[in-house]
Amino acid sequence: MPKLLIVAINGSPNREGNTFFLLQQAMEECTARGADTRLLFCREILRDQNIPFCVACSSPCLGKCYKEKELANAYDLISRADGLILGSPVYFGTVSAQLKAFFDKSRALRSEKKLLNVVGGALTSGGSRFGGQETTIRAMHDIMLVHGMIIVGDGYHEDDCGHMGAAAQRPAQEDNNAIERSRIMGKRIVEVARATSPLRKR
Repeated sequence: MPKLLIVAINGSPNREGNTFFLLQQAMEECTARGADTRLLFCREILRDQNIPFCVACSSPCLGKCYKEKELANAYDLISRADGLILGSPVYFGTVSAQLKAFFDKSRALRSEKKLLNVVGGALTSGGSRFGGQETTIRAMHDIMLVHGMIIVGDGYHEDDCGHMGAAAQRPAQEDNNAIERSRIMGKRIVEVARATSPLRKR
């Protein structure tokens, strides 16, 4: 069986902040379980876009705005992934503009069913314990559901990555609960991706 490919998507405007730290925990667990991992940084990927957000210039989407640009390379990578781990800080109770723009421009992927049955999980970090983490995770779930992905949630007491996903209070490096949940999420993503591999027809 070929190696699984798990791609982490960092939606934070900060390359190596709290979101990156949590994604790193999850990716280390994926690697330890035999998966190949890659990390995408949305802010950098969107840098060469003339307009950073989608303006729905065509329907169906022809992907004109990202042809021969970094976003095209990123979409090619996630189209080959078995699992995606989405990460975003809490911005006004939801995901960052960078992560939203990354997926708003992915309409062509949806029409081509590129992410159908790809396994997904979400993690976030907020400024306080009850700082909008669950609504931010739910926004990432909505993105994944629109693409027809399989979402990983609570694995019960023995494998609990959080009811919806891993959530930290910054600084994430000091949130041991979030660190543990992020690592469990990596484990669950690999397990479910391996079990559902036949569903992804590439």
